[in-house]
Amino acid sequence: MLDPSLALRIVTGEPLNAETPLPALLETETPAGLVFVRSHFALPRADRDRRLEVRGAVGSPLSIPVHEIRSLPARTVHVTLECAGNGRTSMRPVPAGTPWGHGALSAVRVTGTPLHHVLDRTRVSATAVEALFVGADRGEVAPGRIEPFARSLPIEAALDPETLLVWEMGGEPLSHDHGHPLRLVVPGWYGVASVKWLQEVQILERPFEGFFQRDHYVFSGDKGTPEGEPVRRIRTRSLILDPVDGATVRRGAIEVRGAAWTGLGEIERVEVRAGGADWSVVDLERAPSRYGMCRWRFVWNADAPGRQALACRAMDSSGRTQPETRWNRLGYGNDAPHTITVEVA
Repeated sequence: MLDPSLALRIVTGEPLNAETPLPALLETETPAGLVFVRSHFALPRADRDRRLEVRGAVGSPLSIPVHEIRSLPARTVHVTLECAGNGRTSMRPVPAGTPWGHGALSAVRVTGTPLHHVLDRTRVSATAVEALFVGADRGEVAPGRIEPFARSLPIEAALDPETLLVWEMGGEPLSHDHGHPLRLVVPGWYGVASVKWLQEVQILERPFEGFFQRDHYVFSGDKGTPEGEPVRRIRTRSLILDPVDGATVRRGAIEVRGAAWTGLGEIERVEVRAGGADWSVVDLERAPSRYGMCRWRFVWNADAPGRQALACRAMDSSGRTQPETRWNRLGYGNDAPHTITVEVA
């Protein structure tokens, strides 16, 4: 049973950024009040009557009210939402940016309609290369430079049936923190792609070069990644959720529990390294969906007292394995093995 005292860990107050407590990730679905919050600016004004504007390289520009979008064919899916900066404070040296631990991550169940049901009405041009998504939140990104939060997708990703316009999370209407009344959700992509408080879609014939596309949310100095490549698919990841870092455990058989996820393919294997031993394969549960988290269990024979390190790593069906280390200048995509220390009494 989930500890009722668990609460979001506030990372910054203004704008609000808060982490999911790791034990909550043991649940198939993260409770609504414990879903992590990522804000770049102050929350926009609540707008129950918002319309979605679609313009640009289309034959028929469209202005459609959110209540009409809700009448379109709907899907409900389990997805892993993860901020690209999740785990930033575990990098060495720690990069600049919001100081996320490992809780900028949640397992959510969302309901919405595939975006293409709206775009199909507009007759997207054959010359389109990207779709730009503009949120209602805005603020200063540099002295004297005010921009809305806006992020683009390749047109193929925008038209993919799995890319959703979402109005519910966990069976309830989106809360204001999470993008009410309408947001984008792009399963398998870092959360930056899932623009909240969505108010406009622009179909573009050339790549978008806004602040959150070219200045931030790009990889710089990341081994094996082209310089300036935008943050996109979630890397293969795993976390130890129980025991938590710094816990004291009794000597003997200890059950270690965790979660693993990936943005491409499916998790096929998770391994744990305990107390300096070799990597051992864990028992892996099936994920609730292709883009959901799978939970795992491992029994560790903690026979040596004192401080002991535990680490985990995952492999997916696309052949990706967590590397021993990860670092880049902006602190994105930290997929190095998660390591904790416990005290064996």
